[in-house]
Amino acid sequence: MSTSLTQSPVVELPQNGLTRFPVLGVGVNAVQIPQVIQILENWIAERKAPKYVAVTGMHGVSEAQHDGYFLSILQSADLVVPDGMPLVWLGRWRGFKLKRRVYGPELMATFFEQTGGRYRHFFYGGAPGVAEKLAEVTTNKYGINVVGIHCPPFRPLTPEEDAAVMNQIADSQADIVWVGLSTPKQERWMYEHREKISVPVMLGVGAAFDLNAGTLSQAPRFMRENGLEWLYRLLAEPKRLWRRYIINGGKFVWNVALELLGLKVFNRSTKATPES
Repeated sequence: MSTSLTQSPVVELPQNGLTRFPVLGVGVNAVQIPQVIQILENWIAERKAPKYVAVTGMHGVSEAQHDGYFLSILQSADLVVPDGMPLVWLGRWRGFKLKRRVYGPELMATFFEQTGGRYRHFFYGGAPGVAEKLAEVTTNKYGINVVGIHCPPFRPLTPEEDAAVMNQIADSQADIVWVGLSTPKQERWMYEHREKISVPVMLGVGAAFDLNAGTLSQAPRFMRENGLEWLYRLLAEPKRLWRRYIINGGKFVWNVALELLGLKVFNRSTKATPES
C-alpha cells in the first residue's frame, strides 16, 4: 500500500492542536522558534502533566528507522521540532512556510534571552564540567536562574541513583529541564521519566550544552542556514560521525525519495519496547 503526494500530509497533534508533517513515520511539527517559545511558556503557566520536546533532524529520524522503541518515543512527544534543514525542506515541500530550522542551541539561547530570570532552569547531562560552564555563561549573559545541575555517569543509573536525581529535580522546583545526553539517549530519558518528574517541560537539546557553553565550536552561520552543518561536523570529527552522515544520511535520502514518490509507507506500530 502506498500514498501519493496529492493526499493530505497533515497529521493533527491532539495535545496542542498543532499540525505535523510526516518524515519516515515521524510526525514533525511545522513550527518556528517564536512559536515554540510561546508553547513552552504556556505549558509552564498551565503546570499540568510534564511535556517533552524532541529537537530532531535527519539523525533522529534515521535512528528511528531501525529502533522501534525510539520511533514510539518520537511519535509520543508533545512537540517534535525540525532541527535539521532536510526536515525544513520537506516541510516546505508539504506546503508549510518554514523559513528556518528550530536549531537547538538557538532555541535555548533565544528562550534565555527572551525570558531572563522568569523561570527556574535545571541542566541534566553534558560531559563533566560542561553544565557548570553552561550555567556560568548563560547566567552572566542572560540573567537566568539555574536551580540545579546533574551530570550522570556514562552508564545506566541504579534505581537508587535515579530516584535521587528525581528528588534533586523536585527539590529544585524547576520549571524546565534541559537535557543534553545526545540522541537517542536524551529522548529516551525524557520519555521514561515523564511520569516521574515534577516539572512542566523537558527539552532534549544535545550539543546545545557544549555550543552555548563555548566548549565546542559552531559551523559558520551560512553553513548552518543552508544545510551544510553536517559537513562542518564531519570534517571536525570524521571517525565519530562518518557513519552517521555518509551511511545513514544516504539511507535517509533514499527512504525519503521512496516516501515522496508514494512507493513506501513508513508508519510502524508505536507499541515497541526497549531493547534489552
